[in-house]
Amino acid sequence: MASADLIRSCRDSIRQISDKLADSILYLDAGCLEAFQFIGAFKVLLELGVHSICSLENASPLDAIVSWNSMFVGPAKKVVIITSRLLSDAHRYILRCLGTHGTVLQCIIYTSISEIAHSVHVDSPLGPDAFHEYETLLVQDYEELLKKSEKKRLQQGREAEKLTGRVEFSAKLFVSVDHFPMIFCPLSPRLFILPSEGTVAEACLSTNSENSISPGLPSLSTGSSSDGDDVPPGATLTANFLYHLVEKMDLKMEIFSLGDTSKIVGKMMMDMSSLYDVGRRNKRSAGLLLIDRTIDLLTPCCHGDSFLDRLLSSLPRRERILSSLPAMMSQAPKIDAHIKVQRAPLDIRVPFGAIFDKNESVSNLSEGMTAFASGWSSGAIESKSDDHTDKFTTDAVQHEVDLLGGSFLSNNSGTNYLETLLDRRAKDGAILVKKWLLETLRHEKLNLSLKGRSGSFSASELHTLLERLAQNQMSLIRNKDIIQLALAAEMVLGEPRSSHWDAFVNAEKILAVTSQDTSQSLSSQIRDFINTSILLRSNEQDKRIGPSHSVLSFQDALLLSMIGYILAGESFPTSASTGPFSWEEEHSLKEAVVDAVMENPSSAKLHFLHGLSNELAAKLDKEKDDFSKPSELDDFDDQWGNWDDEDTDNQNAQAFDDMQLKLELRDRVDQLFKFFNKLSSLRQRNSTLREGLAAYSRYGSDMETQKSLLYKLLTTLLANYDVPGLVYHSSAVGRFLKSGFGRFGLGQAKPSFGDQSVLFIFVVGGMNSLEVREAMEAVAEYGRPGIELIVGGTTLLTPNDMFDLLLGSSSSF
Repeated sequence: MASADLIRSCRDSIRQISDKLADSILYLDAGCLEAFQFIGAFKVLLELGVHSICSLENASPLDAIVSWNSMFVGPAKKVVIITSRLLSDAHRYILRCLGTHGTVLQCIIYTSISEIAHSVHVDSPLGPDAFHEYETLLVQDYEELLKKSEKKRLQQGREAEKLTGRVEFSAKLFVSVDHFPMIFCPLSPRLFILPSEGTVAEACLSTNSENSISPGLPSLSTGSSSDGDDVPPGATLTANFLYHLVEKMDLKMEIFSLGDTSKIVGKMMMDMSSLYDVGRRNKRSAGLLLIDRTIDLLTPCCHGDSFLDRLLSSLPRRERILSSLPAMMSQAPKIDAHIKVQRAPLDIRVPFGAIFDKNESVSNLSEGMTAFASGWSSGAIESKSDDHTDKFTTDAVQHEVDLLGGSFLSNNSGTNYLETLLDRRAKDGAILVKKWLLETLRHEKLNLSLKGRSGSFSASELHTLLERLAQNQMSLIRNKDIIQLALAAEMVLGEPRSSHWDAFVNAEKILAVTSQDTSQSLSSQIRDFINTSILLRSNEQDKRIGPSHSVLSFQDALLLSMIGYILAGESFPTSASTGPFSWEEEHSLKEAVVDAVMENPSSAKLHFLHGLSNELAAKLDKEKDDFSKPSELDDFDDQWGNWDDEDTDNQNAQAFDDMQLKLELRDRVDQLFKFFNKLSSLRQRNSTLREGLAAYSRYGSDMETQKSLLYKLLTTLLANYDVPGLVYHSSAVGRFLKSGFGRFGLGQAKPSFGDQSVLFIFVVGGMNSLEVREAMEAVAEYGRPGIELIVGGTTLLTPNDMFDLLLGSSSSF
């Protein structure tokens, strides 16, 4: 049988609906656009006869006259919509899309959410026959929309608009809804995540309970089973997605789970498998390992040695697509609706425009881009004056450069850069980028005059090579992929980002070493990081000194505090009844945080300070005013007679307000440290961490103890040792034998995860690229020859993402 390939499976799924796509205008929502760029789907879609590919959230009447396919003749009669959202969530976009195309007679809708998932989702109003119900509702709403539009035109006396080709009421709109499950982002043939703006990734993975730490992460695992009413919507959607994914890839799963939420997902998949897959034995056997992200929070919080992690952490992402269509105010908000998790798109925005700033040889191309952008912004041209010419030119060029450049995280022809960089360390990745750049220069037959070792790397040397490669328009456009990648490497590994990352790495090493000492030493070190963060603002105020790149901010210090508490929970599980530190140690840490916030009121944007932003901002403004006021010592004698009780009252009132603010702040900080103590209790709550990986201690070394938990878990499973807390969900065939032939002694023995030919790992809540590399290492070192590894997760996490999930805008704290 052919090897499992995520990208090939996605493309094959698109070709299977080629008859539906032919001669249509295709609309993709933000999640589908993000997913399709990773498989190179746009070329395939155009080959299948699609007229044009448009954004569903920002549909426009101009979409009807723009064609990417030269075979397109006449007005469009068919619209195909693919969405990664619930039909109820996408309805307003779909309805407006149809309203902009009056000649459309057929609307074909594909959703990545199955009909069963629609019927059980708490935010979906559709029932068991969800797809047919929605077909009827959409036709009714569309006809009502046409009637309102026609009535409005008649009232305004615009009878001539009937000649524009708008459909008559007698022409019935045909609507069909079907399931298209292959909507995910395959970063390589063996690695995938969910689209950041799709319903599955945005759904809550934990309910509002004592063990919940973030809507975007599973609850802390305790080993207790959850009632049916408490199942988070993200677990249901994830189970449905994974079931249909493995079905499309012709895999028969032996399901294993580690963690309470993963256990729910595994049970749901087993139930679906028992309903539909009994007797189908012609599939490849594969082991599916479901893991809760909360089993190991430490790894994604730390700054590991990964080239891709640095890219994702340092460079800006594409902003989430915002619709120009206002929300339907007539719809009352759902009382029990869950919060949606705002995940950052994986589409990295590489600053391609930096080439134009320093390379005069491509000025003609930039002028052409300016003219092109001006053609779409005639209003800007008319209002443009000489004073604003430079600004308009810069903005226009940057806009068109962004369209030309975009993200390098897509499937390129030839070398698949992303797949190759997945398992690279920071230095190895940079050297590999330099190697690709040199090969491209040789292919372009450009002269090179380099000094130094071929295996060395410096940002200045890389920039010199970039300028050489982008010396003319054709070379720039022809090699834009490697230019973007080299630009990203130059920015990430140059200053100030490199120093900031290294400062994090050093601080995390200090915490790891100190955690092996005493709780007093660890708490003292955390307090030092918090106190040092105050120096960053002091240096920024002193223009003569300037900020130091190696100084970590207060937000950085809070992330280090979380890391320190997790480490403390592992090293000092019985130090205190409420946490790993004594009352005195924790009180000292709390006071350090309070002082840091009072010294730096701009930290009010932090989520745990929500509601205090106005008071803290006022305090900051007052400090600025006091700092800017001239000294009044010279006027001391003149003001002697003006000092009275009123000034004293004002001072007392200000002191009282400051005291009230500080008391409220202390309450918030108390809640913050209760959250830290919850994170430190991971080991006590979970049997896998509490009992440890028994087999791993038999052959682990000091170097290997620094590996992620996923690496240790995989090596233990591949060695066929038992893992505490690991649950096996019997396959459909196993259930059939146990319920029937098992009575005659033909029961099926529990299979081993490591004995399967395909190993499928999915991290519920997200993973980071360091874990992907270590999973590959574990299979290569301890697995059997010929094992295929597939790794997936809700999203790709960086330390910044973890901070946002735990303490930022996506936290429940």
